[in-house]
Amino acid sequence: MIKDPSISVVISTYNSIPWLEKTLWSYEHQIFRQFEIIIADDGSNEETKEFIKNYIEKSAKKIIHVWHEDKGFQKSMILNKALTACNAEYVVMSDGDCIAREDFLQIHYERREPGHFLSGGYYKLPLELSEKITEEDIATQRSFDAEWLKKNGLPASYKNQKLTSGFVTAKIMENLTPTNASWNGHNSSGWLKDLKAINGFDERMQYGGQDRELGERLFNYGIKSKQIRYSAICLHLDHARGYKNQESIDKNKAIRKSTKDKNKDFTPYGIVKEEK
Repeated sequence: MIKDPSISVVISTYNSIPWLEKTLWSYEHQIFRQFEIIIADDGSNEETKEFIKNYIEKSAKKIIHVWHEDKGFQKSMILNKALTACNAEYVVMSDGDCIAREDFLQIHYERREPGHFLSGGYYKLPLELSEKITEEDIATQRSFDAEWLKKNGLPASYKNQKLTSGFVTAKIMENLTPTNASWNGHNSSGWLKDLKAINGFDERMQYGGQDRELGERLFNYGIKSKQIRYSAICLHLDHARGYKNQESIDKNKAIRKSTKDKNKDFTPYGIVKEEK
């Protein structure tokens, strides 16, 4: 077990054992080995807690389970608690429904740079294919093979090139893509000191852009971003989003507008709370 990790991997989850298990399997097969896992659990039930406890006992990885009481969608809050539990200087953040390719952490580690954060993307799978992927499919990495995925129900799409591009092509595509290199909660990384300097996530924000708002404060703080969406690959497993609502999205848009208009690089509603 790693005592002094170079990377803390923060994985968010909530009552989704099958997807979390597939996600954790993918970190058992990473080329890069010097990491710990922080499971940021937004109030999952006893069944999920028992699953995580049992998984930790059988895994050789250093895994820390950070949990709080279920009070609705409070991902920003649990992510802040997870950040305070990190033991590495560098943090990779993803979700418990994202299977990481074997070189996922290696790419984040090699591309990290002072004064920058890394912005990755994901490749979304349909529900039936998400359910079909097994531990062996992840261990052999065939779950990242475009031809194997097509044989198992993946529709044809120009987006498939994200899975087939080699190292050189991926770098070229990252230089050419018009997609903004924003902080994306499913696949981004940065220095813990920078994330703490802006006080982490704004805990007023529920579903809808809280990750982007954090990235916008990093920009305002003077941190630049680098695109790795074609290099650091993860597969997003499909599921329903019962927590999505327009009221939350509208509130978050207003907070993001304030961050942008006032050039804010710090939230008083983050890791450290301002005394009233």
